[in-house]
Amino acid sequence: MPPRKSTPGVRAETGRERRTNAELRELLDEMIVHVRDLARRAAELNAPELEYAQERLEWLADEIWDTVIRLREQSGGGKKR
Repeated sequence: MPPRKSTPGVRAETGRERRTNAELRELLDEMIVHVRDLARRAAELNAPELEYAQERLEWLADEIWDTVIRLREQSGGGKKR
């Protein structure tokens, strides 16, 4: 397996962060599973299934964003926007 490429400007996550941010990790894992499932089945989905899949993806993205903001505010990091 080739080594993972890192995203510029994004630091590697430590084991401590993974444990501390379990709620966020769970949401991200759920999104990854959803996206992989969609990638496998996209050609088979009918219009209502695609619409539901898009709504689910948007809901997960909102939940992830809200969780990141809440965790950041709880840790005292950064300003509120």
